[in-house]
Amino acid sequence: MFVDSATIRVKAGDGGAGCVSFRREKYVPRGGPNGGFGGKGGDVILVAREGLKTLLDCQQRHYFKAIRGSHGSSNNRTGKSGPDLIVAVPPGTIVSDAQNGEQLADLSRAGAEFLAARGGKGGRGNTAFKSSTNRAPRNAEPGQPGDSRILRLTLKILADVALVGLPNAGKSSLIAAISPARPKIADYPFTTTTPNLAAINTDNVFSFTVADIPGLVEGAHSGRGLGIRFLQHIQRVKVIVLVLDVSKSASIAASTAGEILIAEMTHFDASLPERIGFVAANKIDLECSETTLSELRDFCRTRGFALFMVSALTGDGLGPFVDSLTSKMSLREAVVGV
Repeated sequence: MFVDSATIRVKAGDGGAGCVSFRREKYVPRGGPNGGFGGKGGDVILVAREGLKTLLDCQQRHYFKAIRGSHGSSNNRTGKSGPDLIVAVPPGTIVSDAQNGEQLADLSRAGAEFLAARGGKGGRGNTAFKSSTNRAPRNAEPGQPGDSRILRLTLKILADVALVGLPNAGKSSLIAAISPARPKIADYPFTTTTPNLAAINTDNVFSFTVADIPGLVEGAHSGRGLGIRFLQHIQRVKVIVLVLDVSKSASIAASTAGEILIAEMTHFDASLPERIGFVAANKIDLECSETTLSELRDFCRTRGFALFMVSALTGDGLGPFVDSLTSKMSLREAVVGV
């Protein structure tokens, strides 16, 4: 099950208490203090774990508490520190304070860590309070409490390319046609309710990932049709492809659909339209209106988008489309590597 948001409470371990103890050896009836310090409480650490794709575990568990430190003991023995509690999250997870919304960490790569709650320090034993005027102190410190906070986790998928379109534009069919991915495909809106990821391999030399984003609707930026949850997943992508239905059976003209998608992305994040590089005019295997195609060509020419006429069903036009995507991505990688 794909879960892209969760609210959790984290509680670090409390520090162990210091010990009040005195030496009691033969012939030393009144030995000095030898109470040890308490151990430190365990930290709670969020770690981006490679291969993890969902926040389901965090949604189901909610509360993560680390173990406290052990108390100090006699003979100056320090209590054992509590073990750290590791909470695994998917790469791409944003960590925010649930109360004020402040972003605390962006675990955008596998292996990235965030100290979510620091364990309390152990208390000092009575040894620490010995002085020239107090040779037999009978006081020790309690351990300090560990940090406690409520966190909001939000997952933004990590992909190079995103396929964006209205419901039923054929995005799932397209990603299935150009990759080994097998998303759920059906002839009704909102078949895709979670992003699908697929890798595009080219001669085993260069590869990139493509995400099929659930269909957007007008008003998506304000939450209609779970739009905000869908839009957040394209904020990290490098290239956006608009997938538009050009068949006569489409409920809306392709160029109008493109304008709606651009408007929704602009309202959500003004930088998103700048990443649109391609338009995939899908379903050319069906009957298409020449007026629709002409308007779409004007739309792409005006905005500088590369237009590809494709059919996810028959495979027509997919070769040049994938080749252009590969060239675009390999060029971007080359520029980044310079």
